[in-house]
Parts: sequence; C-alpha cells; structure tokens
Amino acid sequence: MIRSVVTGCGSALPAKCVSNAELAERVDTSDDWIRERTGITQRYIASDDETTGSLATAAAKAALDDAGCAIGDIDLIVLATATPDQTFPATATTVQHALGGRGFPAFDVQAVCSGFLYALGTADAMLRSGMAKRAIVIGAETFSRILDWEDRTTCVLFGDGAGAFVVEARDVSEGGAGILATKLHADGEYAPLLHVDGGPSTTGEVGKLRMKGREVFRHAVVNLADVLGEVLDNAGFAPGDIDWIVPHQANARILDATARKLGLSMDKVIVTVDRHANTSAASVPLAYDVARKDGRIKPGDLVMLEAMGGGFTWGASLLRV
Repeated sequence: MIRSVVTGCGSALPAKCVSNAELAERVDTSDDWIRERTGITQRYIASDDETTGSLATAAAKAALDDAGCAIGDIDLIVLATATPDQTFPATATTVQHALGGRGFPAFDVQAVCSGFLYALGTADAMLRSGMAKRAIVIGAETFSRILDWEDRTTCVLFGDGAGAFVVEARDVSEGGAGILATKLHADGEYAPLLHVDGGPSTTGEVGKLRMKGREVFRHAVVNLADVLGEVLDNAGFAPGDIDWIVPHQANARILDATARKLGLSMDKVIVTVDRHANTSAASVPLAYDVARKDGRIKPGDLVMLEAMGGGFTWGASLLRV
C-alpha cells in the first residue's frame, strides 16, 4: 500500500531567547505567575530581520539535510501559518524560491495552532493520490507580531519558531512506516473565544490576538481527547499502544489534562512548552524534532500528533516512524 512516510525533520528558532524574568521587565507579570499557570520558562522572539519565511526556510533546509535529499527531489511544499510574511503571495512560494525550487505546487494553509495537522493531512492526500512524490510540510509562525504586549494573560503564552517534515510516498507493508490515520475538525461557532481582531476585508489592519483562556482550555481537553480516540479507532489501536504523543504545546495544564482523560502517563507525552512556549502551527513539528533528535522517538515507534487552535480547528494524525 502507498503511505506517506516521514523521512526527515528539522526546526528553526529565532536567535533571541526571552526568559520570564526578562519579559517581566516590560509586562506586568512575574516568573512565578507564568510558570504556575502555563509551565513556560522562556520563549524565542523574532528580530526585525527574522520572518515566518526565513524561519520556515531554515527549518526546511534542516529537514532536507536530515532526509538526505535536495530541493530537486521535492515536488510539493505545504506551509501552515497564521502569520504569513505578506497577505499574498503565499509564504510557501517565498520558501520555495529561497530553497532554489521552482515549478511545483507551493501553498499555505491556515488553521492556526492546528495548521500543521491540516498541512500534513493535505500533503498526505496528495502523495497517496499520486499528485506528488515527495513533499516538505512546514509549520512556521511569528506570533510576536500579533500579540498585545499590554495583555499579560496572552502575550506571555506565545513564541516564534518553525518546524518541518520531509514526507515521501512509499509502497510499504501493512505494518510498515507512514501516516496511518488522520482526522480533522472545525467549528466556527467558537471563533470569538480565540481570534485576531482585524483583517484585510474588515478593519484593513492586522489586529491583535484575543483569547478567553478558560473557555478555550475546557474545549481543548474535550476535543483533543475525542479526536485522539477517533484516530485510534480508525487505525485499530488502543491508547496503550501509543509510544509517544506529540501535542500542540499550548500550556502544561492542557497537556496534563488531556493525557489524564485518555488514561496515559505524562511519560509518553513530548513536552517542549517550557522552552518554546506556544508557537502555534510550528509547535508540533518543533516538539517532534526535539524528541527525534534526542533519541526518544525511534524507528518503529507509534506516534500521535495532535493540536487544537482558533476557529476552532482541531485534529490528530497517527504515524509509524
């Protein structure tokens, strides 16, 4: 059977790391307040010459190196972001050009923090249908550009970064590597709970991120547990079969509550929110890259990727490494 197999991964972070203590110098907050509520100790903030596109390009280059291939081997780029370099063209085309590619499809998808799951699902469908053979799937964000730095309840939660996969269509056996099942959801009823209050066709301005954290937390735990169950049922596995969960790194409380709802030990959950904060669409591939590179995620492992973001959007994907 044809499956989409992850053959390489990579990530990129801005040069500037900002600790909670440093953030408290400009925002009415404290290290203790942030740690207690979120588990975050630091985040990376893009400088003026660092963009979503430049971070995405660096992550893609790292993923290509990890996969042992070059841009000439790629025939698709799907980039997930809610903070593109420009309204148009798609930041994916900027990345394509920076990598030295041309001619093949390159486009953005926007599902906020679930964006990487949407991008991966899109690439998987195109690879399995034969529309492409090898893709770069990227999640990249510079959320620092859309934060209200006067709102201490939200600005402390986010950071910038990028992560990328190289994904290849391969003919594999039933128990072989590849993406086994993906499920995606959306419900626009809850858009007011997590949104940016602006846009080209409304205010004409970018706007700032607004969030009702308590309500988002409640929906996130339920939705994520439900979609993980759906994907496991679809693929014919039980929660205990999972070797690792790589979740969207929203905050430590959501990660813990979701694991408990599924009856899973936190020892199986990859956690990087403490060092990266919430990097939106970049958080899942960033966390995966960390765990792959430090040796926790190994060939043959069963890995669940999951995320929920504004919209609401949410989804999960199960893959055999």
